[in-house]
Amino acid sequence: MIDKHGCIPPKEIRVKYAVGIVTVFPSLKDPYSRQGYEHFYDAEGNSGYIAWRLKTVQRNNRCSRTTTSEATCERRGPGTQRAFFTSEMQLEGDRCQEAISFLKHCLDPEQVAAKMKSTFQYRQKMIHDPEKSSSVISLFPRFLDTKGLVLQDFELLFGVETASKLLEKWDSCLKQKVIQEAKALTQSLHLSCLIQSAELQCNTSHGATDWDSEMSSLLLLVYLLPPPSSGNKKVVKISVREAVDRVVKFHKSCCSFEEVLGSTQTTQPYILAVGTSKSSIHEYYIVLDGQLIPCMAKSSLSAFNELFKTHYVFGISYDAALHNMFTFLQTTIYNIDVGITHESPRIGDLRAKVLN
Repeated sequence: MIDKHGCIPPKEIRVKYAVGIVTVFPSLKDPYSRQGYEHFYDAEGNSGYIAWRLKTVQRNNRCSRTTTSEATCERRGPGTQRAFFTSEMQLEGDRCQEAISFLKHCLDPEQVAAKMKSTFQYRQKMIHDPEKSSSVISLFPRFLDTKGLVLQDFELLFGVETASKLLEKWDSCLKQKVIQEAKALTQSLHLSCLIQSAELQCNTSHGATDWDSEMSSLLLLVYLLPPPSSGNKKVVKISVREAVDRVVKFHKSCCSFEEVLGSTQTTQPYILAVGTSKSSIHEYYIVLDGQLIPCMAKSSLSAFNELFKTHYVFGISYDAALHNMFTFLQTTIYNIDVGITHESPRIGDLRAKVLN
């Protein structure tokens, strides 16, 4: 391209090459992007594999960079304030405050669920208010002892159809393709163990140090979409193995929670899997700001589902090291903000491979 069109090829030439790639190799086309070739070159944001490669060649050849301002795709995700999906009646004013006061003392799950529904709008406004967002759990403490409230709020935000997508899609059409893509990566001991565990269907076949098949297959996404380079020399880039530990931690059922919660330094949510071994988990929690939110989940896939939804229910941005993985889940599986979310080319590339 540079030989024919100079050090800084025009945008239309870059687009032409991107179109050519997905035309000659249609299985590389991303079915969720507008034209299908944006992960190779997106003219709006000057991003994609071709843009990456051009910058590297330009830097190595000391070519001058373009000075034109580039439009960037809208960055959307858990922190985006959005219209509510629910048609449930929402309380306001004194009636809302009475319901919040009632919730602090009510322990009946059915009444708690009903009052949480009617105060959903108030809670969402708190979450998107920087001065009030940190006090959501203290004002609504039932999150800490009533299962299913995170799932309920997510459904009120996006609807039942969106809420069910991971549980419907993973085992039926995505899991095996993710495993196959992971096999093509440069193998390490930890990656090989995850692949082996992911391919086992019977949990009793696992060793005490291995996660079950569902969790192992989900963690392969971290290898396929590794922590992005920050571009900031002061920020230490973490390994994929370290990023995996930010998704889920194991806690032996006979031990106290105080030790694991006391050692937690991150404010990002993660799964705490409690059991006798990694392959024999009997309870799941989401750890958020050092507090335990009990999961409705009875399986690791359901726990992963609740972890993703926690980000939206509490308006928490994705962990930087896991940003690509969670964005893949957001757009490719849950179909949230498809086409308007800023994505790494790696996400479109993986999506093309697993959906085509």
